[in-house]
Amino acid sequence: MITVQLGQTTVPAIGVGTWNIGEEPAKHGEEVKAIQTAIDAGATVIDTAEMYGQGRSEKLTSEAIKPFDRSKLYLIDKVLPQNASHQRLEKSLDRSLKLMQTDYFDLYLLHWRGGIPLAETVDELVKMQTKGKIRHWGVSNFDVADLEELWALPHGRECVANEDLYNLDRRGIEYDLLPLMRDNDLPLIAYSPLSQGDRLSGNLAVNPLLKELAANHQATVYQIMLAWVIRDQHTLAIPKAASPVHARENVEALNITFSHDELAALTKAFPKPTHKEPLSVI
Repeated sequence: MITVQLGQTTVPAIGVGTWNIGEEPAKHGEEVKAIQTAIDAGATVIDTAEMYGQGRSEKLTSEAIKPFDRSKLYLIDKVLPQNASHQRLEKSLDRSLKLMQTDYFDLYLLHWRGGIPLAETVDELVKMQTKGKIRHWGVSNFDVADLEELWALPHGRECVANEDLYNLDRRGIEYDLLPLMRDNDLPLIAYSPLSQGDRLSGNLAVNPLLKELAANHQATVYQIMLAWVIRDQHTLAIPKAASPVHARENVEALNITFSHDELAALTKAFPKPTHKEPLSVI
């Protein structure tokens, strides 16, 4: 099983994303079961945010994880940029902790850059860590200049992860951001690793190479996509799974490894960037 190091904790390289979960009451039961199925299969990392459904995702996630030993789970939450200030960050954090019915988050991320000075946000994150409300903190949707600014701050090097959009459809961060992160031992958390269920381009599920690799590995195309994202053992992928079947399939992708020739074929079919691209966000 491929794993990733986040701070002092080793976690499976595939977790559970909860973006858009909790939005439709009719899907509530199936979404709860999907998260529980993923955890049972070994996906102990759950990624959510106060923005997702204005707390509905956190509430549904808390219900899903209730039967499990909290100490065996790795919970990630995110604060909105407008709430990442001296006055508001702790209140936001406390609200999320209450919705999630937990005393602490293993990792708390600034969701993206906003109008609050980065130094102010980092100061508050460090305070929350000192208080024991979060074990570690990190960032999301940060590009090269953002990380360089962060690392110049007194506590900036204490950041343990950066969460960005990354999949076969969106390889832009490989030009300069991902190499910078690798050089500085900063893990990537890849959101939308399945390209939003192939909605970004609509070309992946029918791609001949991906279908061939899926057949060779006795896997689905989506499992091949996931295995590619985590291939370097420095990336945590957080695919959403709204059904138990897909949740189990996602976790099973942890056991897929590619040959040198297979990786070369994937790079030929989905080329690396040759120039700087704007950071992709959804």
